[in-house]
Amino acid sequence: MATPAQWISGSRPRTLPMAVAPVVIGTAAAYGLGAFKPVNAVLAALVAVLLQVGVNYANDYSDGIRGTDDDRVGPFRLTGSKAAAPAQVKRAAFIAFGAAMLCGLALVVVSQTWWLLLVGVGCVAAAWGYTGGKNPYGYLGLGDVFVFVFFGLVATLGTTYTQAGTLSAASWIGAVGTGLIADGLLMANNVRDIPTDELAGKRTLAVRLGDYRARRAYVWMLGIAVLGPLLLVPWNPWMLVMLLLVPACLTPSWLMLGGKKGPRLIPVLQQTGFINLGYAGLFTVAVVLRTLF
Repeated sequence: MATPAQWISGSRPRTLPMAVAPVVIGTAAAYGLGAFKPVNAVLAALVAVLLQVGVNYANDYSDGIRGTDDDRVGPFRLTGSKAAAPAQVKRAAFIAFGAAMLCGLALVVVSQTWWLLLVGVGCVAAAWGYTGGKNPYGYLGLGDVFVFVFFGLVATLGTTYTQAGTLSAASWIGAVGTGLIADGLLMANNVRDIPTDELAGKRTLAVRLGDYRARRAYVWMLGIAVLGPLLLVPWNPWMLVMLLLVPACLTPSWLMLGGKKGPRLIPVLQQTGFINLGYAGLFTVAVVLRTLF
């Protein structure tokens, strides 16, 4: 039986910044529109985090029963290590999804955005379909597309809309940026797993691109994400603070381009998560300073 520490490790806490960052950015954009609503922001954050945890447990379960995690070089997995029964991990995933749906329902009620119920159902379906079901899209190289859409566009724009009832250029650019960084984390993870994924028939985008091009795609994702907000400088000069992220991007980019493999790529995942939090924090600072001065 898995210990509490193993369940926490299996939830992959290093990926949670990817869930929090778009909510912070979306809330900052709403603040820039004069519509900051803390209750809505907290509910949106709970939805995002619970969905991320659900995705992680679902991925653990699905990859584990398919044998994809039999020869892991990355972080601990509950199913693959046999620390927990597959049924237990699957149940944990659906508990997380159920809690996310309840928080999402509460957000819809307080914001009166009933049409977002359909978006919520789509989020849960996409979360399970990543590696679950008969034809998981994560095994077809489409995982990066869905991560960008749901953990970039949907999470950020949904957060802004449920507070402000409208969107702005800042919310769109922030959504694209955080979505690209989330894709960067996924790319780094999948580059590390290329050898085992190929053997298991998991055709991620990293596998399709090949090691050389996938590593460079990671750097491009970070670069476009960091430089994108500079498009807002004519309206908000404070967006220049986003350039402070450039030094933080150098080490993980060097590790990727330097050909590091296996466990030596694990630090890139943590660093990319911190980059996304830094991105969200600096974006928020730029928006707040623009409203003050």
